[in-house]
Amino acid sequence: CYCPESKHILSSRLIPLLKTNAIKTSKYNTFNFLPLNLFEQFQRIANAYFLILLLLQVIPAISSLSWFTTVVPLVLVLSVTAAKDATDDIVSMKRTLPLGLTHPPYHYIWALPTLLTSVFGNTFCFELACRLGCLILMMAHSPLLPDEPCVSSLLSEGEVSCEPPNNRLDRFTGTLTNAGQKYSLDNDKILLRGCTLRNTEWCFGLVLFGGPETKLMQNCGKTTFKRTSIDRLMNVLVLCIFGFLAFMCTILAIGNRIWEQLWGSEFTAFLPRQGGVDAPFSGFLTFWSYVIILNTVVPISLYVSVEVIRLGNSFYIDWDRKMYHAHSDTPAKARTTTLNEELGQIKYVFSDKTGTLTQNIMTFNKCSINGKSYGEVQMVHRKKTVDWSFNPLADHHFSFHDHSLVEALKLESPEVQSFFRLLALCHTVMAEEKIEGELLYQAQSPDEGALVTAARNFGFVFRSRTPESVTIVEMGEQHSYELLAILDFNNVRKRMSVIVRSPEGKLCLYCKGADTMVYERLHQSCTKLMDVTTEHLNEFAGEGLRTLALAYKDLDEEYFSSWKQRHHEASTALEDREDKLDVLYEEIEKDLMLLGATAIEDKLQDGVPQTIEQLAKADIKIWVLTGDKQETAENIGYSCNMLREEMNDIFIVSANNSDDVRQELRSEGVTSEPHNPPKVVRDEEVNGDYGLVINGHSLAYALERSMELLFLRTACLCKTVICCRVTPLQKAQVVELVKKYKQAVTLAIGDGANDVSMIKAAHIGVGISGQEGMQAVLSSDYSFAQFRFLERLLLVHGRWSYLRMCKFLRYFFYKNFTFTFVHFWYGFFCGFSAQTVYDEWFITLYNLVYTALPVLGMSLFDQDVNDMWSFQHPQLYVPGQMNQYFSKTAFFKCALHSIYSSVVLFFIPYAAMYDTVRDDGQDIADYQSFALLAQTCLVITVCIQLCLDMSYWTAVNHFFVWGSLVMFFTVTFTMYSNGTYLIIPASFPFIGTARNSLNQPNVWLTILLTSILCVLPVVAYRFLLIQLRPTINDKVRQAKAAPPPLAHRVRIRHTSTRRSGYAFSHAAGYGDLVTSNRFLRRPAVTLTTAFTPLGRTTGFSPTGRSAGYSPTGNALNSRPQDVEVTSLQMYHRM
Repeated sequence: CYCPESKHILSSRLIPLLKTNAIKTSKYNTFNFLPLNLFEQFQRIANAYFLILLLLQVIPAISSLSWFTTVVPLVLVLSVTAAKDATDDIVSMKRTLPLGLTHPPYHYIWALPTLLTSVFGNTFCFELACRLGCLILMMAHSPLLPDEPCVSSLLSEGEVSCEPPNNRLDRFTGTLTNAGQKYSLDNDKILLRGCTLRNTEWCFGLVLFGGPETKLMQNCGKTTFKRTSIDRLMNVLVLCIFGFLAFMCTILAIGNRIWEQLWGSEFTAFLPRQGGVDAPFSGFLTFWSYVIILNTVVPISLYVSVEVIRLGNSFYIDWDRKMYHAHSDTPAKARTTTLNEELGQIKYVFSDKTGTLTQNIMTFNKCSINGKSYGEVQMVHRKKTVDWSFNPLADHHFSFHDHSLVEALKLESPEVQSFFRLLALCHTVMAEEKIEGELLYQAQSPDEGALVTAARNFGFVFRSRTPESVTIVEMGEQHSYELLAILDFNNVRKRMSVIVRSPEGKLCLYCKGADTMVYERLHQSCTKLMDVTTEHLNEFAGEGLRTLALAYKDLDEEYFSSWKQRHHEASTALEDREDKLDVLYEEIEKDLMLLGATAIEDKLQDGVPQTIEQLAKADIKIWVLTGDKQETAENIGYSCNMLREEMNDIFIVSANNSDDVRQELRSEGVTSEPHNPPKVVRDEEVNGDYGLVINGHSLAYALERSMELLFLRTACLCKTVICCRVTPLQKAQVVELVKKYKQAVTLAIGDGANDVSMIKAAHIGVGISGQEGMQAVLSSDYSFAQFRFLERLLLVHGRWSYLRMCKFLRYFFYKNFTFTFVHFWYGFFCGFSAQTVYDEWFITLYNLVYTALPVLGMSLFDQDVNDMWSFQHPQLYVPGQMNQYFSKTAFFKCALHSIYSSVVLFFIPYAAMYDTVRDDGQDIADYQSFALLAQTCLVITVCIQLCLDMSYWTAVNHFFVWGSLVMFFTVTFTMYSNGTYLIIPASFPFIGTARNSLNQPNVWLTILLTSILCVLPVVAYRFLLIQLRPTINDKVRQAKAAPPPLAHRVRIRHTSTRRSGYAFSHAAGYGDLVTSNRFLRRPAVTLTTAFTPLGRTTGFSPTGRSAGYSPTGNALNSRPQDVEVTSLQMYHRM
């Protein structure tokens, strides 16, 4: 029971039998955070490695470094990562809270109850159901029991039999027995956890499942952890680094054994050996000593730096005003911080159509009634919109230009009146009328809302409904129809019907649905009308309109009574309930009389054709996976510039069996199938541009294991792939197929709950916050309001993020390898004694202070070209798809560069310091002076290398670079001063080294010579590379000095030869839940073939609209006013 004064559950005595209603969506809690987080962090190889190093450093026999050189970086890394994990867990927990309204009269449902009765026993409670987060507005819920006494008797006499907890949101089976009467429990009689109840002050409910047993929580499976290709490559490289480290330590250990055996005895006078330590054992200890000294070859700070870079680049997406949609007040949002660089490597984009490419805002555009088409008005001679002043209840936002339809209504044409009467009665829309005459419709799909609104404006106004009646106003006269049954819509039936009794007592069935489903059930006398209507449907679908057919049937009273009894028995059956109901529906929905067809326009979003054109130039392949009919999807493909008349051919696969599908796929040119399936399907050369269209029935066969490779190879030969009439599962299967056999990064974008599986399956998931709720957004990695923002997300943010991350990794490995290899060379000159070449404090601060900020500055602010040039030259995106900026080859080149630099950094200072004296004749060739010279050369050299790598300088970059050099000299002079030595003598032994060495001219000459020798080959190599083999980046940067002249792009008109078609999109309905006959009527407010080529083969007729136009009538090449003008429009490409 819910009421404002007393919040309790009616069936409280049954609650101990249930599980607790508490749920847990967070990963950590106060008690397990520290141990669990540390356990997860030490599963990372590098962290576990440094923990082992710390344990080795407490062994005096093998450690030549102080413990703080490892503890300080390790604690810093663990702390930063733990803070980030805690923040992410808190944010994730908040995101999983139920969505909805929080103010009266809205009440949350926190368990899974069935509604027994409410304060309005004779009408409905409305539910705002967050079905997996997809907001389905205002469904009607009819209570089971008529009054409170019946509810009270349920405690002593009632019994519920139902299915066990499961994750099926579209089905629930059960019965409630009370006072000798059995009630059906189905999906329409339960309230899901997370929904919001409204239109009632109190209600009684019986809790069926609670907490983790609710359907919402049963669907909250574990989200797959997504990792970037760079992350996977890094794991391989870290293992290679470990192997190389072991190799270096082995060489140095063998050298120590040989040195101890040949010359070690000569130094025992002042370097006495410990007891029991011979040459072999000394080599063994030396191995572990060098594991500690050379540990910087495995960079522990790398992972923290990567997280900081990803976080910063995520903020850029959140802060980008050019991805902000003012109309809906929706900014772009990076919902993850771990996948940014993956955005710069996308090869395949899988997109939904409705709500993603289109606006999902439906408008009644045209119709066909009794063989006559309405709505055909020439654009040039367009009349004024219809004046709705004759209808006081009309929605004045609705516009229609064909006045002949209104004239037919005024002449009382029976067919026209029956047409709109059907639209006003056959639906599950709910009407709200808080102020008389101001109607607000709440529909479960935009299609239904558009149709009911059209009927309203043409004089057939849906006014109100109760569980047993529907009240409409017909041309100013109010009539109440008794609602006897709703044969609801689902994805198999693709139609819905209502059975009503008119005020005159006449029984009639009204049906609307996909034309293919309705045509199969028409009476034979409708053949001629069906042919004419089919022509109109072809015309409508040829313009990209969504269509459905309307039909009716008069029923016999005696037959209906018998059918109604059988319907009640089937609806209360515990086994095969859906199958039994389907048989009854098929029985009564036959011999229908055709009324006509409707055509609804779903307009393209702003900038969709331009975005797809840009992505295609970036060599990104776009596959559309939609539930719409084939022909409608084709025409949207033309409107979006995905399918073009210039293509060599567009092939269609629409076979109905496995053999025919295989034959049609082979006919395109892929005739051979490998006996042993390869692990990777390589791209094949193809001459010309092709498109592929395949329907869901054929796709089911194409995705079978024996045929999936043939389908994939065929699809990859095409520039565009459109999959029609696909299920959510098939969407995910297509994505998984490409991920399995193609070495490519995938992105899926959608706006509805049916796109969630596809979004989760792809490497990158993008959710569009549109008309279908927030579930796609909640399951996505990135979200924004319009498809056109995908262009900026990939070509600007994605490419920059990838470029920055690759530059960071190359430079980071370079500076760390160079730092470490100097130790390796020094081992050959110190008797392989594991003596460090640098000061211990320099080893500690090198990655944390001296070189951390400059590389972070480059990784956060660097740009090779600005965003305008990224749009002007989308080909800049291609190197990321080919992993050209960071790969195993690039890594080994970086290692070779580091080896060369380390040789210069060690041997030049060593030769310069050998037998060298100061200006006053004193010796300067000591270990501490050499160590200071080597580390000074190293810091300056890596800073110069960073400056060469940086393409875009900002004030922050200057501050970081010059500030790091200043910090190095400041800290060096401070730590090597007399005062610091007097405080802790054992920790600061380099007293006076800085002031004694860095005041000598030959020392600075050595620093200059070493730095030049390190960077000179790099400068020469890059100069020759630009001259001989310039990359696309080099060409664009050179062209920046002379921008191309302004020019206008010329739009070329083409005659379209694509085939027309039809579609009907609708969600599973809620008809049964509004049809309980146990309540009084609530009064209404009183009125004051083988790859059939498409495009150049005979048999296809023009549809009257060329590929240069969208269904909205706007030219494809024209960009809306609120869309940013890119340089692609500013300059003409020659």
